[in-house]
Amino acid sequence: MIQVLAWSESCNGSGNRVEQVLLYGMLGNIFNVVAGFALLIWGADRFVYGGAATARNLGIAPILIGLTVVAFATSAPEVLVSIVAALRGEPSLAIGNAIGSNTANIGLVLGTVALLRPIELTSATLRREMPALLAVSLLTVSLFLDSYLSRVDGLVLLASLIIVMVWLTRVGIRSSASDPMRSDYEAEIPVDVSMRAAIIWLLVGLATLLLGADLLVEGAIQIALDFGISEVVIGLTLVAIGTSLPELAVSVVSAFKGEYGLAIGNIVGSNVFNLLAVIGIAITIEPTALPQSVLSLHIFVMVAFTLVLFATTYEDNDVGRVNRFEGFCLLAAYIGYISYVTVQNV
Repeated sequence: MIQVLAWSESCNGSGNRVEQVLLYGMLGNIFNVVAGFALLIWGADRFVYGGAATARNLGIAPILIGLTVVAFATSAPEVLVSIVAALRGEPSLAIGNAIGSNTANIGLVLGTVALLRPIELTSATLRREMPALLAVSLLTVSLFLDSYLSRVDGLVLLASLIIVMVWLTRVGIRSSASDPMRSDYEAEIPVDVSMRAAIIWLLVGLATLLLGADLLVEGAIQIALDFGISEVVIGLTLVAIGTSLPELAVSVVSAFKGEYGLAIGNIVGSNVFNLLAVIGIAITIEPTALPQSVLSLHIFVMVAFTLVLFATTYEDNDVGRVNRFEGFCLLAAYIGYISYVTVQNV
């Protein structure tokens, strides 16, 4: 009898230790994710600051810096997460992150900004950017249709990125001196920053982004394994929302300053780079088959949100508007989509 009780206590003790190990492991994964997000947000801010200041010191016009350097830099969290995930053999996480970030940028970021402060769009430069985002979205869909993303597909996306960069440069050069986006970027691009300081902040931001991306990917993959959730879903939800926080912060601040072109331009530029750079880099490193859910739902939800953004940009009298009601609808649609994905996969 004594031996049975001792064995029972031993089993209970072992069970408690296993539970403690699992609990500590889960807390460690959550810490990695939270710390990764924090480092990505701060690192992105410093990377944008250093990159923009460096470009300005090189004599590049603010409008060109905004359309190219800043647009790429605000996608740096997604790009670094993509590289780390692909090197770890998890390109699906990067693909989910890119699609989810684009959806979050429009549904969560634009919806929240418009709900807080209605947006009025009068920038002709921004109107020229919108068809590029639509074309890039449709290109991505066409590459997804065979359910497999090869290195050739990745190279097509990266080649398209170069073409878009060149085209954005020409758009910036041709933009009118009275375009609101010019004054927006002129006000926001840092001045009086020495080249040495700019490069230091650029490197510090990059190093912080790398560390944050590594922690985030490690924690996200482990959480996905613990709960039996696919890496694509984790990328679409948890990682996408987290990596969209820099865009949310920039767009909210810009809207309250009345810099509406910058608020929306930040979203448009980030979405273009997410599809071309994030997915392009990931599948060039590690080609992958696509989960059926991406083709049957997620990519088309992203395109639907993109079409809504496109429609709001082209309204009557050459002025696009996103009012509070439209912002509420965007945000509600995004919350509904994320809730559906979460319920279906938990």
